[in-house]
Amino acid sequence: MIGEWLRDASAVTVLTGAGISTESGIPDFRGPQGVWTKDPRAAAMATIDVYLTDPEVRRRSWRSRRDHPAWGAEPNAGHRALVDLERSGRLRAIITQNIDGLHQKAGSDPGLVIEVHGTMLDAECLVCGLRTPMPEVLTRVDLGEDDPPCLTCGGIQKSATISFGQELRPEVFAAAERAARDCDLFFAVGSSLGVQPAAGLCLEAVERGARLVIINAQETPYDRLADAIVREPIGQALPTFVSEAC
Repeated sequence: MIGEWLRDASAVTVLTGAGISTESGIPDFRGPQGVWTKDPRAAAMATIDVYLTDPEVRRRSWRSRRDHPAWGAEPNAGHRALVDLERSGRLRAIITQNIDGLHQKAGSDPGLVIEVHGTMLDAECLVCGLRTPMPEVLTRVDLGEDDPPCLTCGGIQKSATISFGQELRPEVFAAAERAARDCDLFFAVGSSLGVQPAAGLCLEAVERGARLVIINAQETPYDRLADAIVREPIGQALPTFVSEAC
């Protein structure tokens, strides 16, 4: 059924969350083995007010960035299936809540990947806005700078990601909204759909007539709107559906 929907679709938009990257060895946040589930204090590193006011949180954040499993991670079958979907000409966009860059590393066209929560691959100064490749800043951490300031203005730096308390970039989210509204099939893959406004893109798509397919291990707040719900592992389910369509 889902394979048939894919085969008949002219424009497919896919929203991906942390669950698509867990098979690459990157833990999610809210699942049973999630980062915040196992260590609730870790959420402080993703809260902008705490990050700005607590030097120890910043020091811990830099150590966490340096040791993040994404640096050694490789795309998995779920990421590669979306590359195959793109090659079929049906993919409208990948809207991702992930910051790991694995969609692009798998071969997805960067122009089709909308990173609504930013990227961990760059650092950004919160004062002057300078962006620096993250490996350059992490080299300074390895050399002993536990909270490396901006080399241009001396301001506080963090990863170029959206923390709790920060607004999404308007132009990026506008592109995500257009992709949700301009499709006839919307996949929500590996997302708890608990973080707004990204989760609300499901409703945007459904209200404009798109079918909604949710692939996620746990229940989500949008299951009641879904035309199909899949609890199978993403790395098995998504390639199967794409191969049936392509």
